[in-house]
Order: sequence, then C-alpha cells, then structure tokens
Amino acid sequence: MGTLDWAALGQAAPADVAATLRDADPAALVRAIRTATDEEILAVGHDAERGPAVVEGVMRRIGDVAVPDRLAATRGWVRWDSATRARESWHLDLQHGAAEVAPAGRRSGAADVVVRGTDLQLLRLVAGQLDVAAELLADRIGIDGSGDLAIATASLFAVDGTDPVTGTPVDVRDIDPVAIARALHGVPAAHLRAVLASDFRPVVLEEVFGRMPSFVNGRKAAGVQVTVGFRLTGRPDGEVDRYVLRLSDGRASVLSGTAADAVPVGDRDATVTCEAADFLRLVTGHLSAVSGVLRGQLKVRGDKVAALRLNAAFDIPTAAAG
Repeated sequence: MGTLDWAALGQAAPADVAATLRDADPAALVRAIRTATDEEILAVGHDAERGPAVVEGVMRRIGDVAVPDRLAATRGWVRWDSATRARESWHLDLQHGAAEVAPAGRRSGAADVVVRGTDLQLLRLVAGQLDVAAELLADRIGIDGSGDLAIATASLFAVDGTDPVTGTPVDVRDIDPVAIARALHGVPAAHLRAVLASDFRPVVLEEVFGRMPSFVNGRKAAGVQVTVGFRLTGRPDGEVDRYVLRLSDGRASVLSGTAADAVPVGDRDATVTCEAADFLRLVTGHLSAVSGVLRGQLKVRGDKVAALRLNAAFDIPTAAAG
C-alpha cells in the first residue's frame, strides 16, 4: 500500500494492514488517524480480522508517536483492555524513554493501571483527540489503579491541531466545561463519587474552580458582595478540599487549601459543605441549588440567601449548552 489512507485499510488484507501501520511514518500515522472519521475507524475496528491488526499496529507504534520528553518522564506498566473485543488486552511498559508493548499474558504480576476502552478511544487517544476526563466522568472509559499514571499516559501525545510527535502535549487538566456538563447526563451518582475519590479528583476540582471567574455574569453580579466557603467531601483519606469564592463588583476570585483556611469564618457570608460529586453536578446544571439545600445535599452554614445569590451570578455551561 502507498499513502496511509484509513478508508483503504478497511479493504486491505489483515497482513497489509499490519505492514502499513508498522512501516508508516509516525507523523503520517497520527495525521491519518486525526483526519479519519469515526465511521471509517469503526468500519475497520469492527472487522474480526482487521480490527485486531489495527490495535496491534497502533499499540506497537506508541513509542514512536509519543512526544519524546513526555515519554522519557513517564514510568509504569499500563494494561489496555479492549472494550471492543472480549479477552483482548495489551501491556504497555513505559521505562527510560521507551514503550515496550506485548499482548497480555506475557508478563506476570499486576499492572499499575488498567484502562478499558474501545478501539476508537485508543486511536483518538494516540491522535491527541480524546477528552479523557469527560470520557471517564461519562463512564465511557474505565480506569482502575494509578490515576496519576493514566493521566501521564494520556499526556504522552501531541494535542490535535499541533504537529504530531513534536507538538504540544495533551493537557488532561484542560477540561471543556460544556463537554463535562454533557458527559454527566444520566451518569449514576456512585460512578461520579468513585471518579472524585480517585487521582482525577484534583484535576476536575482545580479546573472547575479555576474557571469560575470567567463565568461571572456581569449584569447579575453587579453590586453583589459575597464571600462563600466550600468544603468538599468524598476524599478517600476522609479529609475535605477547601475553597473560598469571593464575588465583588462583578469580579470573582478563588482561594484554595491553606489560603482558603486563612479567610476567617466571620469574613464569610456562608460556608457550603457537600460531596464533591454534588458540587460538580451543581455547577453543570444537574443539581438545583434550591433542591440541593432542601434535600440536604448542600449543607449551608450562615446566610443561605447569600449562597444562592452567589450561585445565580454565574453563567456556567450546563448540560443544555450547545
């Protein structure tokens, strides 16, 4: 085969598929995945013979298509379990700037992290096109074990829109609020609690609070002077994450951790205590502030009206956005 044409792979013999992916220039391989439609990828992936050849071919090229600096900094053993074909797994050993890949069963012991995803998700991941946080929150991809290694693995690849291999690495923390809002639709509360008890918790919370100032509605916030503390539960160590959100003359600022603790209770209009999962549902339109208070999901100490006034001053993307 000549140039790497994803649609043509669907018509090639499995041996030719494997050879094409093995011999392709790394940058050309990534570009071919980026420009392929989901339908073209799925057409190949769902073929009983070509699908496994594609996954093997892409897995064996991970060391070639990863951003070198990120690859050199990543250590650990990842197992990829196929959600497309039962009992298909691959081991990815990341050590010393290299990625050694082999089918499951050739190495004893437990992987540091197990990721369960589809062929399409694997290819979009390698092409820098997969929003891992949204997929995880939506329960469309499974991650068990070291979330830190999962984040590092997702960050091995150049983000779509930059040069393959040498471009800007994916930043898992660059969360799209609209994508997250949509991802939470219909997600069981137990799953959301589990994600926010994992290593992805700080990724989600820091990004959400970090973006809050950009969602202030100047008209609604005009003249509002409110300071509200948040205590978010659900951490596996039993501790809470602390934040303070201040709204003054149409501008918002956020303090976290010890900086939040330094704001005296007397200087706060209210303090809200809730599970991190309920806070995320609140700021993405999946939980009403009023119903959350009435049901006891949001426990407010201090001025409840001030807390509600703060919530009303933001236009945060919701599940209905777009």
